Amino acid sequence: QVQLVESGGGLVQAGGSLRLSCAVSGRTFGSYVMAWFRQAPGKEREFVAAIRWSGSNTYYADSVKGRFTISRDNAKNTLYLQMNSLKPEDTAVYYCATRPNGIIATMTGEYSYWGQGTQVTVSS
Repeated sequence: QVQLVESGGGLVQAGGSLRLSCAVSGRTFGSYVMAWFRQAPGKEREFVAAIRWSGSNTYYADSVKGRFTISRDNAKNTLYLQMNSLKPEDTAVYYCATRPNGIIATMTGEYSYWGQGTQVTVSS
């Protein structure tokens, strides 16, 4: 079992920055893929970014490319999402997720474990 706990959400003005964290505990392996998803009110959960727990391969949704950076600190068992140049359309609940497979995926059904989410609100 893997447990994921997100933190770092909040209210920020457009153009501002936030850094989300996801504390990982339980059974993890270097081959795991970690990802961030988000879900806005009335919309489906969508992929944001992913990274392999070992190695540096990253992948981003077009909507956040160049503004968001995913990273992880293996020593601290923590996943991060640095969000810059935030826009009102980035408002959503952000979730971290992991899958016990080394292939980066963008569909929610490909991920086995999820955190409870953290709210990000960007005001205009």
